[in-house]
Amino acid sequence: MPGLLLDTLRGQNLRPRPAWLMRQAGRYLPEYRALRAEKGGFLALVYDSAAAAEITIQPIRRYGMDGAILFSDILIVPYAMGQDLEFLVGEGPHLSPRLVDVSLESLSAVPERLSPIYDTVKLVKAQLPGDKTMLGFAGSPWTVATYMVAGEGSRDQHETRALAYRDPMAFQAIIDAITAVTIEYLAGQILAGAEAVQLFDSWAGSLAPSEFERWVIAPNATIVAAIAKRFPYVPVIGFPKGAGEKLPAYARETGVQALGLDETIDPLWAAKALPAGLPVQGNLDPLLLIAGGAELERQALNILEAFADRPHVFNLGHGIGQTTPLEHVGQLLALVRNWRG
Repeated sequence: MPGLLLDTLRGQNLRPRPAWLMRQAGRYLPEYRALRAEKGGFLALVYDSAAAAEITIQPIRRYGMDGAILFSDILIVPYAMGQDLEFLVGEGPHLSPRLVDVSLESLSAVPERLSPIYDTVKLVKAQLPGDKTMLGFAGSPWTVATYMVAGEGSRDQHETRALAYRDPMAFQAIIDAITAVTIEYLAGQILAGAEAVQLFDSWAGSLAPSEFERWVIAPNATIVAAIAKRFPYVPVIGFPKGAGEKLPAYARETGVQALGLDETIDPLWAAKALPAGLPVQGNLDPLLLIAGGAELERQALNILEAFADRPHVFNLGHGIGQTTPLEHVGQLLALVRNWRG
């Protein structure tokens, strides 16, 4: 039986609003920190399917979120495409060799690196209450490409943007390869039990409009169409962080079934500008969740009221912060669950 979240993603305007939080399975939870101390580094946790399933379930157990988001990372796709992946303390993820230095053809794919992720989905789905939705995810091709080209994250993605301008055919080949693997990766998650999937495009906001059309909208449209053809009952949530005024075009042209909004988006503008009836997700500033108090409640209510006339999944505008007080999460969820518009 579909739950509140899945019904909302399929277009129903329901009360109360479903809620889940990006990065809800992770560092702000003491039970996560305890398990990580026992098991080791981040990548070791991702590839320990039993541990990753436990982490995915932890916020459901503590808070009763309406959706469980798979504990994994967007860089599993380049790892499966043949790059080496490591997470360095204080530095974040590193991929090698960098595609600014070597050709895509020099990589040797290791598709079996995806299998433990599917096992995690299966384990979570077996434990998840029937009214909760299992959410899978992948990085969108543009964001994944920025890491594959530069080997790490950067403030303005300058190496990747420069490569796309300098040699668009070579960069198109990278995007096409990521797109193909992502389709199969999401399909594998769905076959394992994911009921909806999200495409994270964390660096979408760094592109000029014409480049946004080519490197964000076009590959995401390909992915959404492929998933819709194979799994017409599975909603795809698009989350192009930083897209701003390009959001209406993204919504229309990609065909996503729901649209995630970051914290910079005015919800009143979005309610008017986006296609009528399109489910939206978001978009509370994660720093408000750290601050708590009356301002958290005021701005959460503003978001709820702005989207009263369309399907809305309450969420943050990006991932939950590591220092978020647990009681503030409870405060927010109580407000959302009690709101009826």
